[in-house]
Amino acid sequence: MGEYMQIRGMLQDGEEYAGLILGKDEPDYHLVLLPGDSSDVSWPAAVTWANGHGGALPTRRELALLFANLRESFERNWYWSSEPHATRAQLVWGQNFASGIQTIYGRPYRGHARAIRRISTAA
Repeated sequence: MGEYMQIRGMLQDGEEYAGLILGKDEPDYHLVLLPGDSSDVSWPAAVTWANGHGGALPTRRELALLFANLRESFERNWYWSSEPHATRAQLVWGQNFASGIQTIYGRPYRGHARAIRRISTAA
C-alpha cells in the first residue's frame, strides 16, 4: 500500500495511475495514463503527438492493462500502440476499447492515440 500511495503522489494534474507492468526482460514499472486524446491520426502522427505531450504511445501489454483498469477513460474506439507488426512493417498493432481485441492496422489508417509515461519501481 505504501508504494501505491507514493506513486499516486507522483501523479501530475489529469494523470491516471493504470497499474504495475511486470518486467520480462526489463525491471517492473508503473504505468501512468497522460491526459488528452488525439483522434483521426495516422500512426506517424500519433507517435509525434504522444512525444509532443511528454509521453509515448503504449505497448500492446500496456494497452491491455489500460483496457483492464482504465477502460472508462477511453472512447469506445481503437487506439494505436507503439508496436509495429513483427513481420509486416507497414502494419501496427492497436487496441479496440469497445471489444477489447487487439489487431493490426496500416500506418496511414486514421485512429486514436493516448500517451503514457512509465515510473520505475526504483523511484
